[in-house]
Amino acid sequence: MNPDPSPCLYNVSTTERCPTPSCVTPSLRARAAATTHSMAPPISADVVVEAAPAPASMAVLNQMVCASAPAPIITVVSKQLVLPEGASPVGDLKLPVSDMPMLSCHYIQKGLFFPPAGMPNARLVSSLALSLSRALGVFPALAGRLVTLPDDRIVIRCDDGAVEFYHAVAPALSLAEFLVRDADVPTRLTKDLFPMDRTVSYEGHRRPLTSFQVTVLGDGAVFVGLVANHAVVDGTSFWHFFNTWAGLCRGEPVQPPDFSRNFFGGSTAVLRFSGRDGPAVTFDASAPLRERVIHFSAASIRGLKAAANRCRKTNEDDEVNGKLVHDLKVQGGCGEISSFQSMCAHMWRAVTRARLQLAADATTTFRMAVNCRHRLRPKISPVYFGNAIQSVATTATVSELASHDLGWAAAKLHTTVVAHEDGAIRQAAADWEAAPRCFPLGNPDGAALTMGSSPRFPMYDGNDFGWGRALAVRSGRANKFDGKMSAFPGQAGDGSVDVEVCLAPDTMGRLLCDDEFLQFVSHAPSP
Repeated sequence: MNPDPSPCLYNVSTTERCPTPSCVTPSLRARAAATTHSMAPPISADVVVEAAPAPASMAVLNQMVCASAPAPIITVVSKQLVLPEGASPVGDLKLPVSDMPMLSCHYIQKGLFFPPAGMPNARLVSSLALSLSRALGVFPALAGRLVTLPDDRIVIRCDDGAVEFYHAVAPALSLAEFLVRDADVPTRLTKDLFPMDRTVSYEGHRRPLTSFQVTVLGDGAVFVGLVANHAVVDGTSFWHFFNTWAGLCRGEPVQPPDFSRNFFGGSTAVLRFSGRDGPAVTFDASAPLRERVIHFSAASIRGLKAAANRCRKTNEDDEVNGKLVHDLKVQGGCGEISSFQSMCAHMWRAVTRARLQLAADATTTFRMAVNCRHRLRPKISPVYFGNAIQSVATTATVSELASHDLGWAAAKLHTTVVAHEDGAIRQAAADWEAAPRCFPLGNPDGAALTMGSSPRFPMYDGNDFGWGRALAVRSGRANKFDGKMSAFPGQAGDGSVDVEVCLAPDTMGRLLCDDEFLQFVSHAPSP
């Protein structure tokens, strides 16, 4: 990194979110140059960026809004434009075949609750903004914009970009109001912890590719939220950046990403859109949902894995002439069923039981994202930047899930995952090139489940900004529909797992009364 970084911050005081210009003007860059900072590790939080007065027109607008609407519980008090430290060495990055399907998905919205920082808000905001600038210097693509070239290729233009960094306060709220045991997630509150609510990734042509918000609650607890374009990053790259930001805030060395476009980056396929607006999400974002974080203790996870593998062994022994064993070997399905596959099978069976509207012969689908970085031959870098994932689907009828045990369902998931190696990955890419399309996220037949995220992501490990380990992960309203689930590592780091579950209200009600399901569910530990 450049030991004499260029200035990178510009602050606009405001009480509401306002749109950012599609490019950083020379005058803005000159204004940013008025502030300097050094590379002293860890970052000093004593530097406060001077706030420019709000234009008169903005003040009038704010008065009009306040006169006609109740004051928000979570209030944005300032907005900064943060520039990457130093010049970008990357240039344009092409969106390969694994990125383009995500253009119709919402931006990823995830963040972390932390204990009180033990410093004034101004110092906290300054510390986070300065380390963010340095992190963007390592990941300059996240400060860029999407550009469609004359030949319809879409690239990330990494030069001369900036991101939005908001400071919000919620003096009337405490951490306990967000992390309520045995209750639904208070989405009316969590949605305001993130900017760019339900923004579609194609909007990266006009909007920043990332946006950030730090919210300080009345009891001093802090939420750090990150919003990132899903056509630019997958979960692995998202959390790699989050770790980098936190590490630089602590003054630690970081591992830069690999910007090589070697995950089918040589493809000439393009995805064309009619009109200026681009694609919309492929599901009804306004459908009513209940959302709950379901906790599985480390002991419960071990119990599910043991039960799945024990049941599977019994099923194999019962098969006439060992037919099932032979089929599994042919499909690459031998080997121990994992903890994650066991837990997914438990969710699949339970949610299907709770969907009483499904006919016995209806086909249910369980989708999960598979990280392809280590599955390709040759492998690509574990810090490859971008989407290196593919969605794999396992199907079974309602009656099959009802008449078979956990081990049977888990074995089906296991077989699907282990079979998705180099050949299957390349075939999926070739199929997409033959018929380019956006990824059909959603649950059109009411019988699907989609598992996102991963308990392997370093959500807690590596994300200490200098004042303590995070207390909980929460997400915004992005990409949520009936049947969407996301798996997070447990806060204790002991192998426990939290599953964020979104379901139709009646389905959720039945799930939470299912004793067979609840026998493996644990009370979430207090933060």
